[in-house]
Amino acid sequence: MLSPIKVLLVEDSPVATIVLKRILNSAPEIQVVGTACNGLEALELIPNLQPQVICTDLNMAQMNGLEFTQEVMKKYPRPILIISASVQAKDTQNVFELMKAGALDVFPKPIGGLASDYDRLANELIAKVKVLSGVKVFTRHQRLGSIEKSDRPIPKINQLSMQNYQLSSGTLKSQTIKLLAVGASTGGPQALHSIISQFPANLPVPVICIQHISEGFLQGLVEWLGCESKLPVKIAGLGEFPQAGIVYFPPEKRHLELDYQGRFIYSEAASEAGHCPSVTVTFKSVANFYGRAAAGVLLTGMGRDGAEGMLAIARLGGLTIAQDEGSCVVFGMPKEAIALGAAQYILPVSAIAPLLLAKLKV
Repeated sequence: MLSPIKVLLVEDSPVATIVLKRILNSAPEIQVVGTACNGLEALELIPNLQPQVICTDLNMAQMNGLEFTQEVMKKYPRPILIISASVQAKDTQNVFELMKAGALDVFPKPIGGLASDYDRLANELIAKVKVLSGVKVFTRHQRLGSIEKSDRPIPKINQLSMQNYQLSSGTLKSQTIKLLAVGASTGGPQALHSIISQFPANLPVPVICIQHISEGFLQGLVEWLGCESKLPVKIAGLGEFPQAGIVYFPPEKRHLELDYQGRFIYSEAASEAGHCPSVTVTFKSVANFYGRAAAGVLLTGMGRDGAEGMLAIARLGGLTIAQDEGSCVVFGMPKEAIALGAAQYILPVSAIAPLLLAKLKV
């Protein structure tokens, strides 16, 4: 029998602590091994308790959830779930500053704070903890949100994918990129921030991003990335032509594709690999329109969404990059693409933007 997932609960409300502890301990696979009233107290407990997942409130005296997350990621990196009334969909700045600091997910407390409301959301909370227990994380530098960079040089072309390129064009010629498509899931907001924040204001191509994210949080992600980027970030408009130097996201619950003229269209088709919007749907559409002038990047995430789409880009001679295992929060989607031979380059997240900018001659 597998050992239960060890959880440290950091919460300054005695009532919330009792309710959350009861919910988590109700799952046979989870065990709350300790509780703390604030971040300072929790930091002292981590070395002895060695929790696999930390659930923490945001607003606490002495050391709040953001400060605590920063300290944990520097000293004892592990998955962190923020459970707070201040991480609703409207709390854009809170949510994405926490993710930038290293938190992997948020769980909004019921506004009313009633025990019955917590019980209603118990299954969702338990599911989030189970998912996070299988996630690996990375030590962060003192600077907020910076992911430890790799000293490895940019690798040569991935031999697994050579066959796709040779089949499509006979030889590898110089590529002219006209559009960049990026897909991500778990850990994606941090990875997207790492890449997009490195792009200059004069980026000569449009960027389409597909991020699996909880319903209600997309607009917050768009606003946060827009504030952190030199490029405008927006929801793609129906019938709009992609413009250079703009980052686009699909609307919630819609696949984003291109029509025969290259304009944005929405699709309400069945979810692809369990997701709508789907990375693969967008990647395939980009491949069909742009061919070898497309570039596809597949970042950290669970599952296999995006792998078949990246293969479509690769087969037509486009540039394809998968995030490497060492810098992924979850090495699922990129791993699937690599297994198909769809990734021309396999890079740490810190090396992806420099390679793209070199290819674009920016």
